[in-house]
Amino acid sequence: MKIEKLDNKGRGITYYNNLITFVENALPSEDVEIEIKQENKKFYLAEATSIKTENKNRTIPKCPYYKECGGCNLLHINSEYEDEYKETKVSEILKKYANVDMSIKTIKNDKELFYRNKISLKIENGNFGYYNSSTHELCSINNCLIASSAINDFLKKKEILNIKNGSITIRSNYKNELMLIITTDDKMSIDLENLPSNVVSVILNNKCLTKDNFFYDKIDDFEFKVSYDSFFQVNNYMAGCIFKILRNNLSGKNLLDLYCGVGTLGLALKDNFKNIYGIEKVKNAIIDAKYNAKINNVNNAKYYAGDTVRVLKDLNETFDTVVVDPPRSGLNEETIKLLLEINPKTICYVSCDPMTLARDLKILKENYNVKKINVLNMFPNTYHVETLVILNRK
Repeated sequence: MKIEKLDNKGRGITYYNNLITFVENALPSEDVEIEIKQENKKFYLAEATSIKTENKNRTIPKCPYYKECGGCNLLHINSEYEDEYKETKVSEILKKYANVDMSIKTIKNDKELFYRNKISLKIENGNFGYYNSSTHELCSINNCLIASSAINDFLKKKEILNIKNGSITIRSNYKNELMLIITTDDKMSIDLENLPSNVVSVILNNKCLTKDNFFYDKIDDFEFKVSYDSFFQVNNYMAGCIFKILRNNLSGKNLLDLYCGVGTLGLALKDNFKNIYGIEKVKNAIIDAKYNAKINNVNNAKYYAGDTVRVLKDLNETFDTVVVDPPRSGLNEETIKLLLEINPKTICYVSCDPMTLARDLKILKENYNVKKINVLNMFPNTYHVETLVILNRK
């Protein structure tokens, strides 16, 4: 079977029985033998079992769990080709679904491995791991090549937790301190004194067992308090790259930072705007954001917890710039309607899913022109990509 191109999930595309077939571990121009894993009325899911002709960009995956683990998708290609693939993917999606056709600038990552400050693992019968990408079969792991060194050091000692079934999220910071967020139905207790000294926060079933349910992390020269249930970018270096893009392109009087989390993007623009307003539904995140403004000596930022529409009615302010960094699902209809009512001169949309980004841009383009698109390889070795789009009002 001849592979024609890659889809938006990094799978090779070919045709079998006249149906489109998505092939894992296959690259364009390769001649492969496949095994059908799943049949559907309109497509097949398959895996390459033998590669007769290799793409020149193919590499040997460094991870021993790569074939079974669903954590990474692109360890079998080199970094240059990965950057090219992600730029092409975003470009094609935006052109096809949002009719946006313009040059894109790609920001490369400073390192391909050990970049994530957060991973989430399943636990079954005492084994920690990721689910296989196409099943709910656990791939047990002892290390993860895209996780920080501090996280990997802990994985070597994970048996000390004595958890049989459940899940765990492990977060690390710039000091190599760790936060453990555990969910389990096991009847258990954790001996905090036996944990490694760099474990500074432990949350078990939403109950904090340690003094604090947060730790501090750093992006550029900013320090951020991050609570266990607050969003924080998983790649600090690339988050710093986003800061630089925002500072070079956004300025004005009033900035509205929607989905503001712990205040990262708004605080990075402290010198570019007279006033910064952040809104977020997660109360702990807003508590963090207010504290982060204080510890970073930012006096022109205000933060509000709650429903965006209600908060904005109470504020009764006008905004010349709005920054949105929504979840993977993108903006809901209410938020898009709100943006168009606010009618700022500039919108900056930070997205982790080009498909939902394209869907939303198609609507926003009725009132806005796309000025700049940056693709950031926030998640090396996976098909995921961060995109930053700046729009100006027509």
